Amino acid sequence: MVTVAAEIANTAARLVVEEGAEYAQAKRRALKALGLPARTALPDNDAVEEAVAEYIAVFCADTQPGELRALRQLAFVWMERMAEFRPHLAGAVWYGTATRRSDIYIQLFCDDPKSAEIALIDHRVDYEPRTVTGFRGESVEALSLSSFSRELGEMIGVHLLVYDLDDLRGALRPDARGRTPRGDLTAVRRLLQEIPS
Repeated sequence: MVTVAAEIANTAARLVVEEGAEYAQAKRRALKALGLPARTALPDNDAVEEAVAEYIAVFCADTQPGELRALRQLAFVWMERMAEFRPHLAGAVWYGTATRRSDIYIQLFCDDPKSAEIALIDHRVDYEPRTVTGFRGESVEALSLSSFSRELGEMIGVHLLVYDLDDLRGALRPDARGRTPRGDLTAVRRLLQEIPS
């Protein structure tokens, strides 16, 4: 029997894969789509991520590996451009559950948090500053931009989350499932070598 939490996770997974919705937004929309009360307990992100992986395996197994590779290649380009700020790839593109609808999340660890923004200005990159929730639940500045993926033939959202250099110390601790939650340039290069073209 499918539980309510599993039904929410499965519906949210479809929204994540097909529309590129963020997990929190997808869970809220799933509640509404299923006609459930707003106070219904939501599944955690790990449950949604598992549902996303299952959805991809069933409905996107033929296209998702190529899309993931293209996203990782674009992420690598931006990580090289921002190399002086110790970039680390995170999110679905890092974990391998991304599709062409997914945005790229790169975390920068800077001596001076404004330096990353200045670098974008110096290179005449159009971006939008925003405030988002960081990996410890704190407010973090994000520099959001669009970048063209030749492989996918479309613009992809790239979000550069700016952290203090001190935050890097705890950033590489394994998550609750024992996975490394983000990877540097070397780790992303290794991922690209592992995925067949």
